[in-house]
Order: sequence, then structure tokens, then C-alpha cells
Amino acid sequence: MTALANQPSSKRRLLLASDRSDQSSELASILQAVGEVDTISTSDIPDAPDADFSGIVVDINLRSPDSVQQVRNKLRADAYRSLPRLFVIADNLHHGSMQAWALGATDTIARPFDTEAILQRIRSAFPDTIRFDATASGKALNRGVAAAQAVMVKIFERLPAGAPLTFSKIMEAENKILRAIKQTSLREWLAIVGRHHIESYRHCLFVTGFAVAFAQHLGMREDDQRRLTRAALLHDVGKAFVPVAVLDKPGKLTDEDMRMIRMHPRWGYDALVEQGGFPPEMLDVVLHHHELLDGTGYPNGLRGDQISDIVRLTTIVDIHAALIEKRPYRLPFTHARAFTVMEQMGDKLDQHLLQAFRPVALGSY
Repeated sequence: MTALANQPSSKRRLLLASDRSDQSSELASILQAVGEVDTISTSDIPDAPDADFSGIVVDINLRSPDSVQQVRNKLRADAYRSLPRLFVIADNLHHGSMQAWALGATDTIARPFDTEAILQRIRSAFPDTIRFDATASGKALNRGVAAAQAVMVKIFERLPAGAPLTFSKIMEAENKILRAIKQTSLREWLAIVGRHHIESYRHCLFVTGFAVAFAQHLGMREDDQRRLTRAALLHDVGKAFVPVAVLDKPGKLTDEDMRMIRMHPRWGYDALVEQGGFPPEMLDVVLHHHELLDGTGYPNGLRGDQISDIVRLTTIVDIHAALIEKRPYRLPFTHARAFTVMEQMGDKLDQHLLQAFRPVALGSY
């Protein structure tokens, strides 16, 4: 339990920066349902935000050079680097989301506003001061989650639009993620990322948390921990190229849906190869994390010794994370039930490695 969990409760405090006072009143009203809102003009964005701000929402005319320059000068400074930054974009503005990312956005919402979707996004992206932990470990946790979230945005929002995904950016995130889980716990990591409204983001962050905790439990060298962290973070990069309607489909998938889903390892691998600069073990995990030791996996039907140790480990944490997550078609499994299901998979998984995972799986709730 983190140090501030017993402090008096208070709402989030949000900063709404706008050059559209005639249009931002609706947004301010929505935000007031989940926090205290300070509304300012873009010209009044402070050089550094108050320490108790949970995040900043930016509602500007992205066609206005003056507004864009004011926001760029402020939000790309170090003082805002660890603060979640949500931009409002017009759904008819081509490249609007890309411009928002370039200005430093960590997430976006679009007009016309969907109230419930915005509230879910705020609750997920911006820490609640009731739960916010200002200790060193709490700050490390929040920085780690924010770094991982930023990678998810790059994967699922920017990569399909042609924006580059660089290995150096993944390395920056991995440092913060490793520190976050080392200084807090897997349980706290899962509690925060488990509130994420986007299923694909949530799954990748769960897998990353389990992978880091497993690596630390095994006593891996720091270099190996880093390799596993970055591989887990990117393992599902190919899902960025699967239509959202298929990924989020609440009912039974058709044969064509399944064909597309089973293509995501190959699509992810090809995308990273095209980008260049990603090490072989990351590409191995991206392409082969759905392979099974008995040869019944995909995309290549590898078996036994053809499957590397880093892939075997990633496959275990990937399956466990998927089982404990809530899905549209089923309730989440308990950690214990999920582990039992994996034991029953027999020679599909590395059972020796799975038993080494037991303390991590069963100690995380």
C-alpha cells in the first residue's frame, strides 16, 4: 500500500488550456464530473505546472500558428514531461492527431464529445489525487506507467499513420518501467494499468508488468531484464494493423476475423524490420510469441528447441495476462484459475518455466 493511500480524499485537479473559450465550456462541464478544473488561455500556460495538477487538457485551434507555437514552447519543456497531456482534436481535421503528438500529447479526444468516453479517458490517463502517491516510489510508478502509455500511443495511433517507432524511444521507456516495478510492486502496476479503457493498451501493459516482475524474480542480469521488458512492451505491435472493429468485437469472431488476428505477429515483425534498428530478440518475440512447444502455434508452427527462451517466457506471461483480463465475451479468471489452465496446457508450454512463474502469478493479487 502506498504512503498517501490514507490521506484525506480530494478530486483530481485538471488544467484546461484553451484558445476556444466559446467552445470549451462544454468540455469544462464534462471534466468537472471527475475533477476540479482550472481554465486558462494558451498564452497563460505556466512555465511549470503546480505540483498537485493531475494533468493538462489542451483545446486549441491546431490551424492557428500562434496557439500551436505557444503550446509547443510550454509543453515540450522538462517541467511538463511527466504530466499527462490530453489534446482535443476536431474529427474533420486531417492529420490533427499527428500534430497533437508532435506537440507532446500523451492522448487525444475528438469532437463531437462523447461524455462517457471522455470521463473514462480522464480516469485512466490522469491520476486521482485520492490515490496519487507523492513519495519517490509513487512518482516512479506514475512515470513508468506514463512512459509505457506513451509507447502504446506510438504503437497503436502513430505507427499505422506512418510515424516512426524508434528503438531509442523504447529504451527510454524501459528504464522507467523497470524502476517503477522495482520500487513499488507488480500488484500496484496491475492496479493502475488495469483501469485503462483501451483493451489492447491494457493487455500490453499487463504483459510488460508480468514480464518485468518475472525477470526480477528469476534474478536476471539487468541487461536481460531490459531485453525482456522492451520485447514484452512491443510483443503485440502487429495488432496496430488489425481493424479496431475486429480487435474490439464483442461477439464470436468469424473465420476471416481469426485470419486477420493470426496475421498480427507477421505484420508487427514486418513493420519493425522496415523501421530498422530493432535487435533480433525483440523481432523474435514479436513474430513468435504465439508459437507453442508442440507445434500447434502460429505463424510458423515452430516446436521444441526452435522456440527461444525469451519467447517461451513471453508466451507464458502473455497467456496469463490474457486470462486474468476482462473481455467482452467473458469475465476475468482469477490468478489461481489462470495458472491452473496454463498447467493443463501441458507440453504446449515450458512447464519448468511455468512453475518458476508460479510465485509471480499467484503473488500478484
